Amino acid sequence: MSDVRVIIQRDSEREERVVTTGTTAAELFAGERSVIAARVAGELKDLSYQVQDGETVEGVGISSEDGLNILRHSTAHVMAQAVQELFPEAKLGIGPPVRDGFYYDFDVEKPFTPEDLKAIEKKMQEIQKRGQRFSRRVVTDEAAREELADEPYKLELIGLKGSASHDDGADVEVGAGELTIYDNIDAKTGELCWKDLCRGPHLPTTRNIPAFKLMRNAAAYWRGSEKNPMLQRIYGTAWPSKEELKAHLEFLAEAEKRDHRKLGSELDLFSIPEQIGSGLAVFHPKGGVIRRVMEDYSRRRHEEEGYEFVYTPHATKGKLFETSGHLDWYADGMYPPMQLDEGVDYYLKPMNCPMHNLIFDARGRSYRELPLRLFEFGTVYRYEKSGVVHGLTRARGFTQDDAHIYCTREQMSEELDKTLTFVLNLLRDYGLTDFYLELSTKDPEKFVGSDEAWEEATETLRQVAEKQGLPLVPDPGGAAFYGPKISVQTKDAIGRTWQMSTIQLDFNLPERFDLEYTAADGTKTRPVMIHRALFGSIERFFAVLLEHYAGAFPAWLAPVQAIGIPIGDAHVDHLEKFADAARKQGLRVEVDSSSDRMQKKIRNAQKQKVPFMVIAGDEDMANGAVSFRYRDGSQENGIPVDEAVAKIAKVVEERAQV
Repeated sequence: MSDVRVIIQRDSEREERVVTTGTTAAELFAGERSVIAARVAGELKDLSYQVQDGETVEGVGISSEDGLNILRHSTAHVMAQAVQELFPEAKLGIGPPVRDGFYYDFDVEKPFTPEDLKAIEKKMQEIQKRGQRFSRRVVTDEAAREELADEPYKLELIGLKGSASHDDGADVEVGAGELTIYDNIDAKTGELCWKDLCRGPHLPTTRNIPAFKLMRNAAAYWRGSEKNPMLQRIYGTAWPSKEELKAHLEFLAEAEKRDHRKLGSELDLFSIPEQIGSGLAVFHPKGGVIRRVMEDYSRRRHEEEGYEFVYTPHATKGKLFETSGHLDWYADGMYPPMQLDEGVDYYLKPMNCPMHNLIFDARGRSYRELPLRLFEFGTVYRYEKSGVVHGLTRARGFTQDDAHIYCTREQMSEELDKTLTFVLNLLRDYGLTDFYLELSTKDPEKFVGSDEAWEEATETLRQVAEKQGLPLVPDPGGAAFYGPKISVQTKDAIGRTWQMSTIQLDFNLPERFDLEYTAADGTKTRPVMIHRALFGSIERFFAVLLEHYAGAFPAWLAPVQAIGIPIGDAHVDHLEKFADAARKQGLRVEVDSSSDRMQKKIRNAQKQKVPFMVIAGDEDMANGAVSFRYRDGSQENGIPVDEAVAKIAKVVEERAQV
C-alpha cells in the first residue's frame, strides 16, 4: 500500500500525518468521541470517507453548528424509518434539520395522533439502540428512480438535482453534484433495514444519537406551496446530551408560559378576532394603555432628538409603488390592488417611505433644512402567507414607528452615528440591554442602483456600527433592494434573540423620486436618505416586551400600576382617597371594592401582575397610611399615604422594575 500525506486541522493548529491508502476520517480522529463528521476542502463528509493525498481534514464536533445539523438530520432519518415501520403506507417527503431540531413530512391517510407520536418515539428508541450504520451509496438518476419507484415525492426531488431550494429543505435531499442514497444497515447481520434519498452526511451509527424527543405534528403543504398536497409534518428535537435536551425542554416550557398570545388573552390586552382576519389584531383597553404609554414616551424622545411628525394615508395609487420599485421587488408581499376611479389600481401601503418622499418633494428644500427627520406612526399592510402569521410578531397589519432622514453626503456618517446611538438608548429605556448588530449587504439578484453606491453605503454603515463597540455579525445578501442596513438584535430575559430596529442607507430612492435640495453654492443636489424603524412595528415590539417581562411590566408600562385591596368594606373609602391622590400624580390606580375575600383579591392582582398591591386595614386608617404588597409576595407596612404615592411615582419616573 502507498502512503498518503494529509493535514489534520484543529482550530489554528495543523498536524501533518502520513497514513496508508484507504484510511478513513474516522481513523484520523480515533478516540475523539465528539467528532461525528469531517470537513474536507470546505465540504462535509461522513467519517467513513477515505482521505486522499494532500487533503486538509478537520473534525466536526457534535456540538458545532454543522454537527448539530448532522445529528438532527440523522435523527430525522430514524424518525422516518420508525414511521414507515409502524405505518407502511406512509410516503416520504422531506426531513431537514431546523433551528433546535428537525422535522419530516409524510403523506398518510389520516393525521398522526399524540398516541401515534408516543409509539413512533418508542420505535425510534429501539432503532437507536440497534446501532444501525448510516451507509452512503452513490446512484444514478435512473437507479434512484427505480429504487424509489413507490416514493412519488422522492421521484420529484430527483428531478430537482442541481436546483433544489434551501427554503423548503429540498437541498438536504439532492445537491448540485452526484445523487446518493443512505442505507441503514443492521450492525450485526449487515442487512438493509431502511433507505432514503439524501445528500448527507450522517452520523456513523444510530447509537451516536445521544438524546431526542418528538414535539408535535402539524399539517404542511408539500414544499410549502398551497398548490401542492397537504402532508403531515412531525417535529422533533435532538441534542448532544440528555442534560442539554432537558435544559431545552425547560426553556421551551418557560417560553410557552411567556407566549404573548397566551398572556395577551390572560391579561386581557389584545385579541385577533376571526371576524377580522388572520394577522389583524385589536387592542383591548389594558393593552391600549401599554401601547399608548410606549408611543407617548417614544414621541417625547423623538421630539427631543429633532424629529418632525407627519401623517400619511393607508392607501395610494399603484403608480407611487412603481416609482419606488416596490411593485417590481415587493409585489408578493402586498395585498392585491383595488380598482377605483375608472380602473385605477390602488394599493394598501406596505411601506411609508414613498409617501415621506412626496412630503420632502412638496416644496423646494434648502441645505439649511438638512438633516430633515420625518417621523410617523404609520400603519402598513403586508400579505403574509397564513403559515407564517404568528400573533403580533408576524402580522398582516401593523404600525411602524417609521422615520426617514434626509441629509447631505457630508452629514451622512454623523447622522447615522447619532441615529444608531439614539435607537440603542431608547431600547435600553424599555428594559432591553443585551445587543449585537447585524450588517445586511446586497443581494446580487435583487438590488437597484450602482455597485459603487452600494459599496460606499455598506462601508459607511460598517464604520458606524463598529463605533458602538458591540459585536457585528455579517448578513450577506440580506439587504432590502434599495440599500444595505444595520439591524439591532437583542436578547430577552430567557436568551432568545429578536430583531429590533433597522437602519438603512439609501442612495437609490432619492434618485428614483428625483429628490433635490439647494446646496450652499446654489446647485441642485441629491439628498441621502436614511430609513429607520426603531421598534420595527409597535405590535411586534409590544409582543417582545410582553414575553421579555412575562407580562410583569415595569410600573411605568403596566396598565394598572397599583390596586387598592381593603381588608374589609370599612377600608374602601380610605383606599379611594389614596387612589384619588395617586391619580392626581398621573398614576393608574384602581380599588378592588368587590365582594371577594381579601386573599382572593390578592390572588387576582397577582394574576394580573399588578406592580403595587396597596392594602389597608384599621391600623393603616388610624395612622393615615397604607401597606405595600409586591408581586414577589414581600410586604412593606405602615407607609404614610403621601410617601406611598411618592414612592410609586418615583418608580414610574425612573422606569424601574419592582
